[in-house]
Amino acid sequence: PPAQIMFCTLNTHKADMDKLLGAQIGLEDFIFAHIKGQRKEVEVLKTDDVLGLTITDNGTGCPFIKRIKEGSLMDQTKIVCVGDHIETINGKNVSNHRHYEVAKMLKDLEKGQVFKLELIEPLKAFEKLEPRSKSGTLTTAKISRGRETLRLRTKGPATVEQMPTEVEEKAIKKVDELLETYMGIRDIELAATMVEAGRDKKNPDEFAVALDETLGDFAFPDEFVFDVWGAIGDAKQGRL
Repeated sequence: PPAQIMFCTLNTHKADMDKLLGAQIGLEDFIFAHIKGQRKEVEVLKTDDVLGLTITDNGTGCPFIKRIKEGSLMDQTKIVCVGDHIETINGKNVSNHRHYEVAKMLKDLEKGQVFKLELIEPLKAFEKLEPRSKSGTLTTAKISRGRETLRLRTKGPATVEQMPTEVEEKAIKKVDELLETYMGIRDIELAATMVEAGRDKKNPDEFAVALDETLGDFAFPDEFVFDVWGAIGDAKQGRL
Protein backbone atom coordinates (compact mmCIF):
# COMPACT_ATOMS: atom_id res chain seq x y z
CA PRO A 1 0.00 0.00 0.00
CA PRO A 2 1.22 3.55 -0.74
CA ALA A 3 1.02 4.46 2.97
CA GLN A 4 3.74 1.88 3.68
CA ILE A 5 6.22 3.48 1.28
CA MET A 6 8.71 5.73 3.08
CA PHE A 7 10.81 6.82 0.09
CA CYS A 8 12.19 5.48 -3.19
CA THR A 9 15.72 5.23 -4.56
CA LEU A 10 17.01 4.81 -8.09
CA ASN A 11 19.17 1.82 -9.03
CA THR A 12 20.09 0.81 -5.48
CA HIS A 13 18.32 -1.18 -2.79
CA LYS A 14 20.21 0.71 -0.08
CA ALA A 15 18.91 3.74 1.81
CA ASP A 16 21.27 5.98 -0.15
CA MET A 17 20.06 9.56 0.18
CA ASP A 18 22.12 10.58 -2.86
CA LYS A 19 19.96 8.24 -4.95
CA LEU A 20 16.52 9.44 -3.88
CA LEU A 21 13.92 9.28 -6.63
CA GLY A 22 13.68 12.62 -8.40
CA ALA A 23 12.26 14.00 -11.60
CA GLN A 24 14.76 12.42 -13.98
CA ILE A 25 14.12 8.72 -14.69
CA GLY A 26 15.77 6.86 -17.56
CA LEU A 27 14.37 3.91 -19.47
CA GLU A 28 16.92 1.58 -17.87
CA ASP A 29 16.45 2.85 -14.31
CA PHE A 30 15.07 0.66 -11.53
CA ILE A 31 12.97 2.19 -8.76
CA PHE A 32 13.34 0.62 -5.31
CA ALA A 33 10.52 1.34 -2.85
CA HIS A 34 11.65 1.38 0.78
CA ILE A 35 8.75 0.35 2.99
CA LYS A 36 8.15 0.58 6.72
CA GLY A 37 9.86 -2.04 8.83
CA GLN A 38 10.69 -2.39 12.50
CA ARG A 39 9.63 0.21 15.06
CA LYS A 40 12.12 1.41 17.65
CA GLU A 41 12.30 3.93 20.49
CA VAL A 42 15.16 6.00 21.79
CA GLU A 43 15.56 8.50 24.62
CA VAL A 44 18.16 11.21 24.09
CA LEU A 45 19.59 13.80 26.46
CA LYS A 46 19.83 17.03 24.48
CA THR A 47 23.28 18.28 25.43
CA ASP A 48 23.68 20.51 22.37
CA ASP A 49 21.51 23.07 20.64
CA VAL A 50 22.10 21.28 17.33
CA LEU A 51 21.17 17.60 17.02
CA GLY A 52 22.94 17.06 13.69
CA LEU A 53 19.90 15.80 11.76
CA THR A 54 18.72 16.78 8.29
CA ILE A 55 15.04 15.95 7.83
CA THR A 56 13.12 15.56 4.59
CA ASP A 57 9.76 14.01 3.70
CA ASN A 58 8.09 12.13 0.88
CA GLY A 59 5.30 14.67 0.49
CA THR A 60 2.61 12.22 1.65
CA GLY A 61 3.03 12.21 5.41
CA CYS A 62 6.35 10.54 6.05
CA PRO A 63 9.18 12.72 7.41
CA PHE A 64 12.45 10.81 7.51
CA ILE A 65 16.12 11.35 8.30
CA LYS A 66 18.16 12.28 5.24
CA ARG A 67 21.51 13.07 6.85
CA ILE A 68 23.22 12.64 10.22
CA LYS A 69 26.18 14.94 10.75
CA GLU A 70 29.33 13.07 11.67
CA GLY A 71 30.33 13.57 15.30
CA SER A 72 26.99 15.14 16.22
CA LEU A 73 24.80 14.20 19.17
CA MET A 74 22.56 12.02 17.00
CA ASP A 75 25.56 10.42 15.32
CA GLN A 76 26.54 9.12 18.77
CA THR A 77 23.05 7.66 19.20
CA LYS A 78 23.64 4.59 17.07
CA ILE A 79 20.03 3.39 17.12
CA VAL A 80 19.06 6.39 14.99
CA CYS A 81 19.91 5.84 11.31
CA VAL A 82 19.63 7.54 7.94
CA GLY A 83 16.31 6.59 6.36
CA ASP A 84 14.41 6.28 9.66
CA HIS A 85 10.89 7.68 9.65
CA ILE A 86 10.25 9.95 12.65
CA GLU A 87 6.81 8.89 13.86
CA THR A 88 6.55 10.65 17.23
CA ILE A 89 8.46 13.23 19.28
CA ASN A 90 7.75 12.99 23.00
CA GLY A 91 4.58 11.07 22.22
CA LYS A 92 3.28 13.59 19.65
CA ASN A 93 2.58 11.97 16.29
CA VAL A 94 4.34 13.90 13.52
CA SER A 95 3.65 11.50 10.64
CA ASN A 96 1.56 14.02 8.75
CA HIS A 97 3.90 16.96 9.31
CA ARG A 98 6.24 18.41 6.71
CA HIS A 99 9.97 18.07 7.21
CA TYR A 100 10.50 21.71 8.21
CA GLU A 101 7.83 21.37 10.91
CA VAL A 102 9.53 18.30 12.35
CA ALA A 103 12.94 20.02 12.17
CA LYS A 104 11.55 23.01 14.09
CA MET A 105 10.06 20.76 16.78
CA LEU A 106 13.42 19.08 17.28
CA LYS A 107 15.24 22.42 17.34
CA ASP A 108 12.79 23.82 19.91
CA LEU A 109 13.36 20.97 22.35
CA GLU A 110 14.83 22.31 25.56
CA LYS A 111 18.55 21.84 26.03
CA GLY A 112 19.47 19.73 29.03
CA GLN A 113 16.24 17.70 28.86
CA VAL A 114 15.65 14.11 27.79
CA PHE A 115 13.36 13.65 24.80
CA LYS A 116 11.90 10.51 23.27
CA LEU A 117 11.68 9.55 19.60
CA GLU A 118 9.64 6.75 18.10
CA LEU A 119 11.10 5.73 14.76
CA ILE A 120 10.34 3.28 11.96
CA GLU A 121 13.30 1.95 10.03
CA PRO A 122 13.09 0.85 6.38
CA LEU A 123 12.51 -2.86 5.89
CA LYS A 124 15.79 -4.51 5.04
CA ALA A 125 16.13 -5.27 1.34
CA PHE A 126 14.60 -8.57 0.14
CA GLU A 127 13.67 -9.61 3.70
CA LYS A 128 10.20 -10.92 2.83
CA LEU A 129 10.52 -12.04 -0.78
CA GLU A 130 8.76 -15.15 -2.01
CA PRO A 131 9.05 -16.85 -5.38
CA ARG A 132 7.04 -15.21 -8.13
CA SER A 133 4.98 -17.16 -10.62
CA LYS A 134 7.17 -18.72 -13.25
CA SER A 135 4.81 -17.55 -15.99
CA GLY A 136 6.12 -14.77 -18.13
CA THR A 137 9.82 -15.37 -17.39
CA LEU A 138 12.39 -13.92 -19.70
CA THR A 139 13.47 -15.96 -22.67
CA THR A 140 17.07 -17.05 -22.96
CA ALA A 141 19.04 -14.12 -24.26
CA LYS A 142 22.41 -12.54 -24.03
CA ILE A 143 22.51 -10.49 -20.84
CA SER A 144 24.31 -7.18 -20.80
CA ARG A 145 27.39 -6.87 -18.59
CA GLY A 146 27.28 -3.10 -18.75
CA ARG A 147 25.23 -1.03 -16.35
CA GLU A 148 23.84 -3.12 -13.47
CA THR A 149 21.03 -2.50 -11.03
CA LEU A 150 22.50 -4.32 -8.03
CA ARG A 151 25.84 -3.95 -6.37
CA LEU A 152 27.66 -7.23 -6.03
CA ARG A 153 29.65 -6.85 -2.83
CA THR A 154 29.32 -5.07 0.44
CA LYS A 155 33.09 -4.74 0.70
CA GLY A 156 35.66 -4.21 -2.02
CA PRO A 157 35.27 -3.97 -5.79
CA ALA A 158 32.91 -6.22 -7.72
CA THR A 159 35.56 -8.37 -9.33
CA VAL A 160 35.84 -12.11 -9.91
CA GLU A 161 39.36 -13.27 -9.31
CA GLN A 162 39.08 -16.57 -11.19
CA MET A 163 37.41 -17.16 -14.50
CA PRO A 164 34.40 -19.45 -14.06
CA THR A 165 34.72 -23.02 -15.28
CA GLU A 166 32.26 -24.56 -17.72
CA VAL A 167 30.42 -26.14 -14.78
CA GLU A 168 30.25 -22.80 -12.98
CA GLU A 169 28.98 -21.10 -16.12
CA LYS A 170 26.01 -23.50 -16.09
CA ALA A 171 25.46 -22.80 -12.40
CA ILE A 172 25.63 -19.05 -13.01
CA LYS A 173 23.00 -19.30 -15.74
CA LYS A 174 20.69 -21.25 -13.42
CA VAL A 175 21.22 -18.84 -10.50
CA ASP A 176 20.48 -15.93 -12.83
CA GLU A 177 17.16 -17.63 -13.67
CA LEU A 178 16.46 -17.98 -9.93
CA LEU A 179 17.09 -14.27 -9.46
CA GLU A 180 14.49 -13.57 -12.13
CA THR A 181 12.01 -16.01 -10.53
CA TYR A 182 12.37 -14.63 -7.01
CA MET A 183 13.11 -10.96 -7.61
CA GLY A 184 12.16 -10.12 -11.16
CA ILE A 185 15.67 -9.08 -12.19
CA ARG A 186 18.46 -10.55 -14.27
CA ASP A 187 21.98 -9.87 -13.05
CA ILE A 188 24.60 -12.23 -14.44
CA GLU A 189 27.43 -10.74 -12.39
CA LEU A 190 25.49 -11.03 -9.15
CA ALA A 191 24.80 -14.66 -10.05
CA ALA A 192 28.53 -15.19 -10.69
CA THR A 193 29.38 -13.71 -7.29
CA MET A 194 26.95 -16.10 -5.60
CA VAL A 195 28.38 -19.13 -7.42
CA GLU A 196 31.89 -18.02 -6.52
CA ALA A 197 30.85 -17.88 -2.84
CA GLY A 198 29.84 -21.54 -3.04
CA ARG A 199 32.92 -22.70 -4.95
CA ASP A 200 34.61 -24.64 -2.12
CA LYS A 201 31.69 -25.10 0.26
CA LYS A 202 30.62 -28.59 1.33
CA ASN A 203 27.08 -28.00 2.59
CA PRO A 204 24.31 -25.39 2.51
CA ASP A 205 25.19 -24.07 5.97
CA GLU A 206 28.74 -23.22 4.90
CA PHE A 207 27.35 -21.65 1.74
CA ALA A 208 24.83 -19.55 3.67
CA VAL A 209 27.61 -18.20 5.91
CA ALA A 210 29.80 -17.37 2.91
CA LEU A 211 26.88 -15.70 1.14
CA ASP A 212 26.11 -13.63 4.22
CA GLU A 213 29.74 -12.49 4.44
CA THR A 214 29.82 -11.54 0.77
CA LEU A 215 26.31 -10.22 0.17
CA GLY A 216 24.84 -9.81 3.64
CA ASP A 217 23.14 -6.51 2.84
CA PHE A 218 20.75 -8.29 0.48
CA ALA A 219 19.28 -10.46 3.29
CA PHE A 220 18.28 -13.20 0.83
CA PRO A 221 15.43 -15.42 2.09
CA ASP A 222 16.40 -18.93 3.20
CA GLU A 223 14.37 -20.63 0.48
CA PHE A 224 16.21 -18.68 -2.21
CA VAL A 225 19.62 -19.52 -0.68
CA PHE A 226 18.67 -23.21 -0.56
CA ASP A 227 17.61 -23.17 -4.22
CA VAL A 228 20.86 -21.46 -5.23
CA TRP A 229 22.86 -24.10 -3.35
CA GLY A 230 20.83 -26.77 -5.15
CA ALA A 231 21.61 -25.20 -8.52
CA ILE A 232 25.34 -25.17 -7.72
CA GLY A 233 25.15 -28.83 -6.66
CA ASP A 234 23.23 -29.79 -9.79
CA ALA A 235 25.90 -28.14 -11.95
CA LYS A 236 28.71 -29.96 -10.13
CA GLN A 237 26.89 -33.29 -10.59
CA GLY A 238 26.32 -32.68 -14.27
CA ARG A 239 22.55 -32.39 -13.94
CA LEU A 240 22.35 -29.00 -15.71
